[in-house]
Amino acid sequence: MGFEWAYQNGVPPWDIGRPQPAILRLAEQGLIAGDVIDVGCGTGENALYLASRGLEVVGVDAAPTAVARAQEKARLQGSGATFLVADALELQTLGRTFDVAIDCGLFHTFSDADRTRFERSLHRTLRAGARYVLLCFSEHQPGDLGPRRVTQAEIRATFGTAWTVDSFVADRFAAQLPGDGAEAWLALLTRI
Repeated sequence: MGFEWAYQNGVPPWDIGRPQPAILRLAEQGLIAGDVIDVGCGTGENALYLASRGLEVVGVDAAPTAVARAQEKARLQGSGATFLVADALELQTLGRTFDVAIDCGLFHTFSDADRTRFERSLHRTLRAGARYVLLCFSEHQPGDLGPRRVTQAEIRATFGTAWTVDSFVADRFAAQLPGDGAEAWLALLTRI
């Protein structure tokens, strides 16, 4: 089973029908600005919200069904957000750079080897001084339902050489899970 299967067979638990609360807060604080790429955009809620704030936003996802749904939402809303099927491990194929990347639930799906590939892909796609906003399941999430848990140390190890870690805060990942979501890390990093 993969992400495409999940979208073709119902509503995945991460597809909550609205932007992640962390993205709303950061945008309202002015911490998401300029040209934005939403990696692992799913059906586009975060990208559509940011585009409604006047930002130029490109959402990418490997699941064609998710991208088609995001494109339809954009069409119905008259949004300027763009949605593309793309591999997050090969973002340089987009042929452009961005000021901000948002990642709500993608990083925690990668294997150790793919985390390194993702970091390189992201680094090539963001301009020097660009911000990376990472929201991922943390090791404090109880049980084993959902994706792999990520520690601060793992994030720091992946992004340790070409990035500055600006902040780490405990947050919640809104999802259709028992309770009110999942324990998460919200990290802000700057590309060197």
